[in-house]
Amino acid sequence: MHNITQWNLTDIPVSEINSRRDKVMRKITSQGCKAMVCFSSGALLYLTGGALIPTERPMALILKESGEAALLVPRLELEHAWEVAKNVGRIEYYPEYPTEKHPMMYLAELLESMGLAHDTVAADSDGYGAYWGYRGPKLSSLCTDMDLRLFPTLVEELKIIKSPFDQMVIRESARWGNLAHALLQEYTKAGLKELDVVNRASNEATQVMLKTLGPDFKPAGGANAHAGYRGQIGPNSFLPHALTTNATFRKGDTLVTGASAALLGYNSELERVMFVGEPSKEQAKFYSHALEIQKVAYETIRPGIPCSDVDKAVLRYYKENGLMEYWRHHTGHSLGFAGHELPFFDRSDDTVIEPGMVFSVEPGLYVKGLGGFRLSDTVLVTETGIEKITYYPTEIQQVICDL
Repeated sequence: MHNITQWNLTDIPVSEINSRRDKVMRKITSQGCKAMVCFSSGALLYLTGGALIPTERPMALILKESGEAALLVPRLELEHAWEVAKNVGRIEYYPEYPTEKHPMMYLAELLESMGLAHDTVAADSDGYGAYWGYRGPKLSSLCTDMDLRLFPTLVEELKIIKSPFDQMVIRESARWGNLAHALLQEYTKAGLKELDVVNRASNEATQVMLKTLGPDFKPAGGANAHAGYRGQIGPNSFLPHALTTNATFRKGDTLVTGASAALLGYNSELERVMFVGEPSKEQAKFYSHALEIQKVAYETIRPGIPCSDVDKAVLRYYKENGLMEYWRHHTGHSLGFAGHELPFFDRSDDTVIEPGMVFSVEPGLYVKGLGGFRLSDTVLVTETGIEKITYYPTEIQQVICDL
């Protein structure tokens, strides 16, 4: 049994894995299903706590109503799966893919041996996805007597409400993302190159994080603190999804940052606008708007309203202030286990906001020739509103990089 507290984070507890599986079972049994087959690597991590590397070699997790759990993996993952997968009593393997006998045939045999060949079974897809050149038959074509019912978003939907443990790890991610960002700002100077600064800040933050978490911490697929620019430097920060060009920082540049830390499969999101030297009046004007737009979103988010209301309130600010030509994307998205999860703060997403949801709040302004102005924070929905999980400064004088 792992002793996990805010100060002793080592691994995902078995109790958390079991709670997630219970939610899966309650959902599928209410639909008349006896078991669930999961092919996606994200679902395998979420429901076993073990990070197995997805390649062209298919893997599958089977969860039965009785509580039995079984994995099918390629031979090269067998020992690894036994080591990292929690509360899985049976792991079967196939030799390799491609080979004479297709891995999906092994899966059909495993399902039959578990007494599921003639039952109603749920699955996240009708077979393994087209990944790294994989080709193979559908599960339904091999298990013709099985009543297969597809629930492609079931696991994603279960991730929407974060448990107390989920919230704790996301907070820890934000803590180390904050450190990485502080180092990024400290090391950014005119005349230096993007990747030199990014690598220095990220590597140092990761080293401190791992030393602090201690030798018992299990990375579960990797652990790193990162802060960077992804190419959003100077005029190029006008592009919301720029890619790095390893640009040289110059006096007057507008910078759009991003910082997080990957821990036990969890993430947070922190983004800021920074300036190389004192910002101009135009930069300060758009920065002020960016702060106000984010504030509108904060004041709108509360339990019981649809996500679309948040985006609509933000869009009203754009329209009332003549800023629509600088709009590019919706206000935010859920996150925690992936960078982007459902639901979304989008005018077309009417998912009702509930306590326990975790979102990014990241409206942006993109001004050609001047740069991008996007601040993003991770927030937790509470019973009465929100609690900010990320906390890096936003005052304009606090986001200036010394020349």
